[in-house]
Amino acid sequence: ITSPAAFDILPLKLHPFSQSTPTGLDCVGWKRRISVPVIADGALDKAALTDDVGSEEDLYEDFRSSNHRYGHPGGGGEQLAINELISDGSVVYAEALWDHVTMDDQELGFKAGEVIEVMDATNKEWWWGRILDSEGWFPASFVRLRVNQDEPMEDYPLKVEGGKEDDSRRFGMGQTTKDQMRTNVINEIISTERDYIKHLKDICEGYIKQCRKRADMFTEEQLKTIFGNIEDIYRCQKKFVKALEKKFNKDHPHLSEVGSCFLEYQTEFQIYSEYCNNHPNACMELSRLTKVNKYVYFFEACRLLQKMIDISLDGFLLTPVQKICKYPLQLAELLKYTNPQHRDFKDVEAALNAMKNVARLINERKRRLENIDKIAQWQSSIEDWEGEDVLVRSSELIYSGELAKISHPQAKSQQRMFFLFDHQLVCCKKDLLRRDILYYKSRINMDDMEILDVEDGKDKDFNISVKNAFKLHCRDAEEVHLFCAKKPEQKQRWLKAFENERRQVQLDQETGFSITEVQKKQAMLNASKQHHAGKPKAITRPYYDFLMRQKHPTLPTTLPQQQVFMLAEPKRKPSNFWQNISRLTPFRK
Repeated sequence: ITSPAAFDILPLKLHPFSQSTPTGLDCVGWKRRISVPVIADGALDKAALTDDVGSEEDLYEDFRSSNHRYGHPGGGGEQLAINELISDGSVVYAEALWDHVTMDDQELGFKAGEVIEVMDATNKEWWWGRILDSEGWFPASFVRLRVNQDEPMEDYPLKVEGGKEDDSRRFGMGQTTKDQMRTNVINEIISTERDYIKHLKDICEGYIKQCRKRADMFTEEQLKTIFGNIEDIYRCQKKFVKALEKKFNKDHPHLSEVGSCFLEYQTEFQIYSEYCNNHPNACMELSRLTKVNKYVYFFEACRLLQKMIDISLDGFLLTPVQKICKYPLQLAELLKYTNPQHRDFKDVEAALNAMKNVARLINERKRRLENIDKIAQWQSSIEDWEGEDVLVRSSELIYSGELAKISHPQAKSQQRMFFLFDHQLVCCKKDLLRRDILYYKSRINMDDMEILDVEDGKDKDFNISVKNAFKLHCRDAEEVHLFCAKKPEQKQRWLKAFENERRQVQLDQETGFSITEVQKKQAMLNASKQHHAGKPKAITRPYYDFLMRQKHPTLPTTLPQQQVFMLAEPKRKPSNFWQNISRLTPFRK
């Protein structure tokens, strides 16, 4: 299909591109029209890429000047198809892969799994969409186009009393139509897995193998940071695809029983958690390396020699993060078109729940990693900070608010702002004139504390009358802290927050969640630079913004790589730190 008019004769579900892969990823493995100097084991030809520092640049220039195209054939064919359908009056739906939390009234917020009506896809990175009565811009890379576009929105599973789906609507369509819908989903699962395997193979053989041959440019530690455990993921996915293909019924795809494959590999899929945790480190390391031209040329030469599509390395490395979050959406759609009498029904239902849990765990870790930048910027805004950084022991702000702290021996009451993180409670004092300025006063180690509810009346330890009070008592010492809230409901919220703090610490221990020293230092360094530069104290989300980038622009020859990264990021309006921080849920009093 090469012309816009050709798209009109096919329903969107039959277009020859994948509905759940990044733009251009379905072209991985397409034959190129140029022969490249590759020897038997896939290594770069030494004549073409020697150890000389300028050799990568020479090779890149040779390819660039050869007038051959390595980009996506046809350019934005998928976008063109979507806009053609929209202009013809068709309704195009997409499903959210990620939560899109926004404080901009021009943007459309949604949660993973929600269905968005796409109203305009002219821009590559930001689409205009609608959910119920709300309209706004949203990042295109946060959604996946539905496989069965010709199905009306009203046919999506409805929730009825008791939390169960309305079976009459869910199973009300004709059996033939339903079988065809299930065939579409099965075919998509199989085809996207095959594309994904090719994609992982290209990364391992096109990049990692070549990098290991250049010990003068990369250490093993650097390669571990950039690529994480993607080789383990590749081995796992190869076995998973083989299991899927054994269950795939080529003659009658709707009879395929693939649910058991997901159940069998649900534990193995947890290796994605390590990859997702490391991904911000990979972004930072790549950003650092690509400030040097020889690395830019080397990575581009690797891509060209492996005959990979025109996506930069950081774009390729993002795909495993997205892939694991697409499984629940695919399984939910598969379950929808699977009759309860189908032999695969129970397995698909169980697989959906299992993959939701895997995706939820990974999504939560991703959110926690995004939070460390906010915490680092919060600390940089506090005057007279003393002692270790908050990130040394904490990674989550549980609750914050104002309390009266009563101290021994005079039983003097002081109004203070308190910030409860996992493992510690930080105490700050407001400036008398500028109430938005806070001064650091002290902190309490929550690992040693026991929370005691105090009844209204006279307290024996402090010999004063109290109301809406509670105590923090140190288990190993005679250390007691007395706090009073202004209202009973505020006291209850604090008591609940202390319970949540202990629950969060326990969960982190069980799941093995941690933040690396590199991530902590980088977050504090970024916050420090911004603070000293005198910039507005605004919350930035570098990793969050990075995830919005999916298809990167071709590397311009007149711009350094770091500027290309800036061009690739969706533009966001600057926002005031204190206004935003008060609107974020975890920061609410």
